[in-house]
Amino acid sequence: MLIKVILVALLIYMIINLFLAMRVMLQNSSDGKPMSKYIGRRVLTSVCIVVIILLALAFGLIHPNPRPY
Repeated sequence: MLIKVILVALLIYMIINLFLAMRVMLQNSSDGKPMSKYIGRRVLTSVCIVVIILLALAFGLIHPNPRPY
């Protein structure tokens, strides 16, 4: 259950970074934080999510759905 809570928290963090990058993109100020900072965080969060899912599957903490046929 803890793995699922961590994954949901990381997904929420990824969505927040997406909207922060959008806010920077829509501003016309050139002296603010670069948009690549937020996009980089989003990519790193995605990599962490995939690694956590693969490790949880390998250690048997979560189980994939059975085949549909």
